[in-house]
Amino acid sequence: MYAGLDSAVYLRIYLIGLKIFVPIAFLAWAMLVPVNWTNSTLERAKLNNITSSNIDKLSISNIPVSSQRFWSHIVMAYAITFWTCYVLLKEYAKVASMRLQFLASDERRPDQFTVLARNVPPDADESVSELVEHFFLVNHPDHYLTHQVVYNANKLAKLVKKKKKTQNWLVYYKNKYSRNSSERPFMKTGFLGLWGNKVDAIDHHESEIEKLSKEIVAERERIADDPKSIMPAAFVSFKSRWGAAVCAQTQQSRNPTIWLTEWAPDPRDVYWPNLTIPYVSLSVRRPIIAVAFFFLTFFFMIPIALVQSLASLEGIEKAAPFLKPVVEKDFIKSLITGFLPGIALKLFLIFLPTILMIMSKFEGFISRSSLERRSASRYYLFNFVNVFLGSIITGSALEQLDSFIHQSANAIPKTIGVAIPIKATFFITYIMVDGWAGIAAEILMVKHLIIYHLKNFFLVKTERDREEAMDPGSLGFHIGEPRIQFYFLLGLVYATVTPVILPFIIIFFGLAYVVFRHQIINVYNQKYESAAAFWPDVHGRVITALVISQVLLMGLLSTKKAAQSTPFLLALPVLTIWFHRFCKGRYKPAFIIYPLQEAMMKDTLEHATEPHLNLKGYLQNAYIHPVFKASEDDEDGEEVLDENWENESVVVATKRQSRMNTPVPSKVSGGSSPSLPETVQELPQP
Repeated sequence: MYAGLDSAVYLRIYLIGLKIFVPIAFLAWAMLVPVNWTNSTLERAKLNNITSSNIDKLSISNIPVSSQRFWSHIVMAYAITFWTCYVLLKEYAKVASMRLQFLASDERRPDQFTVLARNVPPDADESVSELVEHFFLVNHPDHYLTHQVVYNANKLAKLVKKKKKTQNWLVYYKNKYSRNSSERPFMKTGFLGLWGNKVDAIDHHESEIEKLSKEIVAERERIADDPKSIMPAAFVSFKSRWGAAVCAQTQQSRNPTIWLTEWAPDPRDVYWPNLTIPYVSLSVRRPIIAVAFFFLTFFFMIPIALVQSLASLEGIEKAAPFLKPVVEKDFIKSLITGFLPGIALKLFLIFLPTILMIMSKFEGFISRSSLERRSASRYYLFNFVNVFLGSIITGSALEQLDSFIHQSANAIPKTIGVAIPIKATFFITYIMVDGWAGIAAEILMVKHLIIYHLKNFFLVKTERDREEAMDPGSLGFHIGEPRIQFYFLLGLVYATVTPVILPFIIIFFGLAYVVFRHQIINVYNQKYESAAAFWPDVHGRVITALVISQVLLMGLLSTKKAAQSTPFLLALPVLTIWFHRFCKGRYKPAFIIYPLQEAMMKDTLEHATEPHLNLKGYLQNAYIHPVFKASEDDEDGEEVLDENWENESVVVATKRQSRMNTPVPSKVSGGSSPSLPETVQELPQP
């Protein structure tokens, strides 16, 4: 894998779109288009002043009520369902195989040997670190290797970040002074340098760095001495992948609410701030976010309306009366009324992924990949409600919710189904503008180019700033994948209703595959590797789109008085959901658990090829918080990580006097632990 399994499987989503829709398009154009076109329903409707376009003549709207021709659409719906499920089945099996092969052939990674133990119960006799070592020595005596407790280093991280920022400013002013040695640079100490005392910039930042260095040392000492700074969680590493797999996939205690173990994410994938959230509070945070997302979805138009009202002529005059003579000019007036509301709407939508990511972070997910997967699922649901349903019903989500509440459940598919053919032209335009133009903007990197020039003008002070501004970032799964799924939804819904939309979707998938293949190989920087853990979500959303298309087709046909043929569609959602459950039971475990057989094979191969591997040295500091690691950027060469931190997960003293539950004597009670270095001398037996 040149760019990792995540990138390879992401590209396969576009290929799946081509595999599904190319055969469907040929079949639909050969079967449904002639059936729809050879009617005169819309021609007769024009006599009653009902407007329609030529595209509508290719849709199901051109078939008269109670016609036998609806059987062709039902046959087509079955063909689409079976072909889509066949492609998904093959892809699920392929991706699951690729994942297992990737885990087997991939280079050694710390997460293959490590689990995250959470909800460690408090103990009056031992610290969290001592308790973790004791527990795993007892319950995994042959496989436990070492561990690293989780510290609440959020405040320390802020101080380190502030120090790096201050050092960057110091470099900037030193460079400025080196270019003009005749004049020392000065600055004001107030907000953004706009007011405050005028001081020498170099001396000020040097004193600030010295002050922050002392605060960092004090905070490190506080973390080391304060038991409250140690969270009831730890990264526990094992001597083999087999031992880690057994621990991660089994219940550790008779009480299922303590000693909870799960696979540790890749060290690059860990989102450290959320590790400090108490495990109990997660059960409270997630319902809160669920309610907040509901209101965000259905009341989304309210803040947009407020923003657009402020962006209107009346809103500006009311908020800033002194600008009235300016905004009353013809050019300014036309600019405000014509462009400002639309720009305000676009800007608000731009911030939507960021809002969803903040909500996911509040929920407490511990890895960046899981944060992106949760944001992607919410982004897809938001698009379905506010873009798909909102465009079809031509109203805000709040109005949709009100209308749906006041009608029976079986009337909802009819309401939406009637409006679907009418909106075909709109969605064709949407695909061309959002899809095709979006791909063109992707290859040109317009967004990143604009951001770079803005940063370069306002923020870039040193070469490090310039390098950070030029960073293109990663693929952005939480933004890109929901957009792809929206085109799956459009294609599956309109395949039997207005097949003319399919060529536009095929062109989108083809162009997107070529462009993103280039971007992944040559442009984007991969931030983490989750071994395609997002694939079950992708599969589930395609299945959801397929079920939605079937239900809406039933609603549409019921309005066409096709009473005899409509019941034959009832089997499709049932078969599709059964197929999803089958795939979930057959292939999803490969994305959740690691087969012991695969783990043993990899361990055996590694022992044969590297018999003298120092695994403990490799894993010992893999999961130490980044702010505790040595800072290569500090000019004074200060080591942020000292020997005490390095040995924290190695030398562990237990205060327990009983040996009944431990396989070997502890350090205090009379011996050395297997996790202690060989240089530690055993204490004499009492």
